[in-house]
Amino acid sequence: MGDSDWRPFIYGGLASIVAEFGTFPIDTTKTRLQIQGQKIDPRHVQLRYTGMVDCFVKTSQQEGVKALYCGIWPAVLRQATYGTIKFGTYYSLKKALAKHRADGGSKEHLPTNTFCAAFAGGLSSAIANPTDVLKVRMQVGDEKRNLVRCFVEIQRLEGWRGLWRGVGPTSQRAAVIAAVELPAYDACKKRLTPALGDSPLNHLASSALASLGSAVASTPLDVVRTRLMNQRKVKDHIAKPNERIYKGTVDCFLQTVRNEGFLALYKGFVPTWLRMGPWNIIFFITYEQLKQMY
Repeated sequence: MGDSDWRPFIYGGLASIVAEFGTFPIDTTKTRLQIQGQKIDPRHVQLRYTGMVDCFVKTSQQEGVKALYCGIWPAVLRQATYGTIKFGTYYSLKKALAKHRADGGSKEHLPTNTFCAAFAGGLSSAIANPTDVLKVRMQVGDEKRNLVRCFVEIQRLEGWRGLWRGVGPTSQRAAVIAAVELPAYDACKKRLTPALGDSPLNHLASSALASLGSAVASTPLDVVRTRLMNQRKVKDHIAKPNERIYKGTVDCFLQTVRNEGFLALYKGFVPTWLRMGPWNIIFFITYEQLKQMY
């Protein structure tokens, strides 16, 4: 990468956007599966879908194929910020810290990589949280306005806090994903290089292996943050006796387990995993090709 520290940021943002376009319909099914069956939210008590395929088919039939891409523009905006900051910060910070180690950065150092990844993931996700809120609400199907109007309406009715709803579990989830995914990818890539070289096949295999662990570790936090982001808390609104909302991350976690069972925390796991695999494959292959081109 030379001394051009801007390149990881640009490559990370571009590769993230490409990967988002390629896997967004899977993310829509994941979001809809995660919000259904909530006992405290009358809008989503009903179990409308039995699984990822059923959700995909019903959404396409009832709302049109276009509905699977509802929320794509806030998602692209999110990746333009989140992806740029996350991957740029990770590789730049990792490189900077490597210079101070005894080996000069010649070997992959798991503790350093994990710290850099978790820091980069949590920071970038917190900054990009408003775009995540817009994306979730559009994917659920309740929000039909365009990106700008949706943003203005949330800010007007719920205040700035509404745009950062769920920022805690969102940042924690991003830190967990990054802490597992990025070091695992770098380790797998280095381990496979003698056999496969620095080739697209190596990038594909490494990214696929890195996806499973991050999906298992992050899905419970993903369910919590999706539910927090989807609930509305209008400013100065006095709650009705039968109206309840989650008070925060812990409350949402406990209420979900109490009302729906522990496995509810893994709602949408299959599309989460199936999305992470292709997303990472598209991302890392694009990222690596950009590195080789420039």
